[in-house]
Amino acid sequence: MQIATSADIAIEAVKNVGRYFLGEFRKAPVPTTPNDLMKTLTIIEEICLSMLKKDIDTEYGNIPWASDDEFDNNSQLAPAPYECYWLCDTMDGAIQYLQHIPGWTINLVLIEKGEPAFSIIYDPLTDECFHAEKYQGAYLNGRPIVVSEKKSAENMIAILEYGHQLKSSNKWEKDLSSALIRLTERFGVVRNYGPHGLQLAYIGAGRIDLFAQCDLDTHNWLAGILIAKEAGATILASDGKAWKWGDESIIVGTSEAVAINFQK
Repeated sequence: MQIATSADIAIEAVKNVGRYFLGEFRKAPVPTTPNDLMKTLTIIEEICLSMLKKDIDTEYGNIPWASDDEFDNNSQLAPAPYECYWLCDTMDGAIQYLQHIPGWTINLVLIEKGEPAFSIIYDPLTDECFHAEKYQGAYLNGRPIVVSEKKSAENMIAILEYGHQLKSSNKWEKDLSSALIRLTERFGVVRNYGPHGLQLAYIGAGRIDLFAQCDLDTHNWLAGILIAKEAGATILASDGKAWKWGDESIIVGTSEAVAINFQK
């Protein structure tokens, strides 16, 4: 499915959602109980999907929408049973949004034949919109982006992330500590930032050199994977093999940073 001729419509739809939430940012009190938190997250999801579907479905016809339940591991192990469908990470970094701090985005990805084919990540606080179409390159506010050209690990920035699924593994402590040790031994700067898709987009824009996560978080990755890949990034699992849907880890970065990560 060729998106290029109508990409601006999808991008504007995502921006409209982001602008709505920007207008509401820091107006509601920070949730103080688990029930309040989950209730507010549900409201955010409902508003996002309602607004997006209204604008997207008008342009793109009857393309179905799949559920994005990041708390359900099984739903992230394989693509939904559609030839082509939309998947929306309704607000990547919603916890930051609710806590009144930066680091939240609206992400949308079109999946075709089990692979990301078109994706958008919009950061309302900076008014930065990343998008990519398979084999057509990656863009930031309409301008092409490419990964960093850094050669030295001393000034590379590596990110270590984890999601809600981490503790579903009985060896999560070993996995996380091993990943942290590996990164801190090899790279000059190691951080943990927040919205996973945006960090992958930042790799595409040359702002981050390596992103590593050692647990299953497929839906949070998909939009950013396409942007990073189209900008020239390498996408692997933590065992060094090419990343595939269902892998419970991911390494995304420049070819130089990925090679450094796997050095003995």
